[in-house]
This record gives sequence, structure tokens and C-alpha cells, in this order.
Amino acid sequence: MLSLPKAAEPLLSRFSIAFTAPTFQRVQVLFVGFVLAFGRRTVTRALWAARALCRGHFSDYHRVFCRARWSPWPLGKVLAAMVLELVPADQPVICPVDDTATQHRGKRVYGKGRHRDPCRSTRTHNVWIWGHCWVVLTVNVTFPFCARRPWALPVLAALYRTREVNREQGRRHKTPVVLARQLIATLMHWFPPRQFILLGDGHYASHALARFCRRHRRRLTLVSSLHPRAHLCEAPPARAPGQRGRRRIRGRKLPHPRDVVASTPKRQRATVGWYGGGKRRRVEFVSQAAHWYKATEGLVPIRWVFVHDLDGTHEDRYFFSTDPTLSPSRLIGLYTGRWSIEVTFQEARQHLGLASPRNRNDRSVLRTVPCLLGLFSFVAVLFHRHACRGGRTPVPLTFPWYAKREVSFGDALAAVRRLLWEQTVFAESDRHHALKKLPPKLRDSVLDQLSRAA
Repeated sequence: MLSLPKAAEPLLSRFSIAFTAPTFQRVQVLFVGFVLAFGRRTVTRALWAARALCRGHFSDYHRVFCRARWSPWPLGKVLAAMVLELVPADQPVICPVDDTATQHRGKRVYGKGRHRDPCRSTRTHNVWIWGHCWVVLTVNVTFPFCARRPWALPVLAALYRTREVNREQGRRHKTPVVLARQLIATLMHWFPPRQFILLGDGHYASHALARFCRRHRRRLTLVSSLHPRAHLCEAPPARAPGQRGRRRIRGRKLPHPRDVVASTPKRQRATVGWYGGGKRRRVEFVSQAAHWYKATEGLVPIRWVFVHDLDGTHEDRYFFSTDPTLSPSRLIGLYTGRWSIEVTFQEARQHLGLASPRNRNDRSVLRTVPCLLGLFSFVAVLFHRHACRGGRTPVPLTFPWYAKREVSFGDALAAVRRLLWEQTVFAESDRHHALKKLPPKLRDSVLDQLSRAA
């Protein structure tokens, strides 16, 4: 039986429901290996980092991803429940959704396609890569050690397959918007009492997604960007007594948001939350309630808002929400909180090697990246449980020449690594207790260097 830290054992044991007993033993070793490894997150790297804990043949650990019978969905449900415990029950769950592309070359890689790389592309120049595109649903959690901005913790992920790949496999094609709708619908099905706010960028400003959120308006609200020339109109008028014929689908057409802004002489001003968490900005805005119309698909009541940054550092933007009662300041603050998912993607690539797996098998491809994204959330929750017990507030690692105000994911990962080195790796392999015999300062220095080796 693998010796795990007291803070990690009860959390990790929740995931045992998806595996058999032998497979779960190997999963625990791979978990330690993926946390301790650096560079590419392959099974070989994980086994090399946790080689003192490995039992049996190395091929048994490779089969965990490519052949073992288990599904990521039960793991996603356990992880989502673990993350939602950190969100107060009387508050809505804020769920940013976005897609990220990972480069993966090879002739026989499952699900590979040609995708636009958003990190290297601009409005005038597109950079295309061959690899995978993942639609990721996260949950914003505000930790006591990072109160300036929430952390977007991934809970569910789905692979987007191109039309060519779906045609070859006989699948129905699903766009990223459809995948995002399925992920949020799954989360709503798992947790019926909770209310959710879905945050998406311009790619998810879909009339179909807005209509879905409107149908479930008691539990789900969509906040996204809006096109300046969106087709808006009034609600259809009530039928007069004795009136015959087909009911009207929509009312009088309203001016485009861009035209309304141009004809508004005086704009309202407010100080709202901005990108980066704790930042506040003075903005001008114009807001109206209307109905978003699309032919053959009907009306969606929305509130749209035009935002102009008075500091001039950000371009003018149009946002909307499927909840017309939402205040403009609240709507702007919700959308700018979507930036946390971009930080999560960057830190997952930097610290967990999100774009580094080299799987080709269908099961391996569909399991590895969701597990790495789930590892990000698990490390954050484990660090919160371990570092904040007893009411303590952890402090970031600082130097005289480098001072940080709040804890980053790199600090959380280093703390979890140190915990695993001290209470798992050395506890299993150091039979003569050589680590405990070292002087305290030297022991701390060794553990610090091991935890920061990445």
C-alpha cells in the first residue's frame, strides 16, 4: 500500500470508484510521478520521477491510459464535487469556458486536425497548427491566499473533432459551442440545487447557446461578447381580441447596438472590476434590454452593454447576458473574470506540460489531457487543504529582488511536491531514515531544491 500524505489520502481515495484495485494502485504512483516530473508529462517521465515507488513491470503503467477499462466521466464528477465544495452554496457557480489547441504531430494520431493557435495569431495573421483542440469547462474559486483574482479550476474537458475526422468515423459533427453546451448540461445534471453562470468569449456568443441558457434561466445564465451589429428587436405584441392569423414572432426592429451607442449623447460612468482580478477601472457604458432575434430560431431576451475604457488601454467592447435583470456593472465584472481561464491554460502548459503528451491511441488521447487538467485542480485543492488548515494563510516564496503579493500556482505545486517528496518518496525508499538525520537547515534546503526542480 502506497504511503500518501494525510492531506492527500482522503482526497485521492475518492477517485477509487472509477478503477479496479490494481489499477488504482498504479494510478496513485502515476499521480506522484506526474506531480514530481518536469518537462514533458509522459508516462515514462512519471515513472522515472517516481521510480522508487514502482511495483511490477513498467508496461502495466502504460496500459492504464491505453487499455485499462475506466472512464474520465466519474472522475470528472468527483473532481467537480470537490471543487464546488469551495464555492458557497448560496452563491452562483461561475464557469468560464474556452478552447485551447495543443500541437501534436504524427500520421496516426487519433483526433488530430488543423486548428488555429490563438496564442500566436492576430487579427490580421492566423497561425495554424496540427494537433488537438480541447473545450474546457472551469469553475472560478477564490482562495484566501489569492484574494485578488479567482483561480479557474478545470472540471470537464471534451475533444473537438473536425468535420473530416467525424466523417471518417461516422460521427455527428459537434462544434465547440455544442460541446460547451453538453459540458455545462452535464454539470447541471450532476448538481441540481446549484445555479451556474457560464462565461464565454466571442466564439461562444451563439444564439443557440443563449437560447439553451434561456430555457434553463432559473439555473443558468450566459455572459459573452456581442456583435456590434446584432439583430435586436422588441417582444411580439399581444394579440388583440378577435384577431386571427399566425402569431407574430417578433416585434418592432430596434437599432443595432453600434447605432445606439453613436446616437447616445451622454454615457453613464462607473468603476468596475477589470482584467487581472483586484484591478478596478473607470469606464463609460451604454446598456439596454432587448430581444436577440435569429431567423427560424426565435427570440432570446438579453441585456447588452457597450464598454469604453476611460484609461484608453483596452478597446471598446460589447457584452450581453441572457438575464435582462443583471446590472451593467455586474455584467462587466463577470465577463472580465473570464480571464482566469487564460491564466490556467498558461500555467498548465508551463508547470504541468499540458501540450507535451505524445499519445496516439484513441483511449490515451481522450484520457491524458483531461487528467492533466484535472491534476491542476487537484493540486490547487490539495494545497488549500494542506496549507490553510488551522486557519493559516500561506505566503508566497519571495526574495529580496523578487517580491510577490499572492501565492501562484507554481508556489502551490512546489508545496505539494515537497509534501510528496517528504512523506511519500522518502518514506517509501529511505529505510535508514537518512533524511531525518540531516541537520534541519540542510534538510529544508534539499527539500526546497527538489520541490522547485521543474
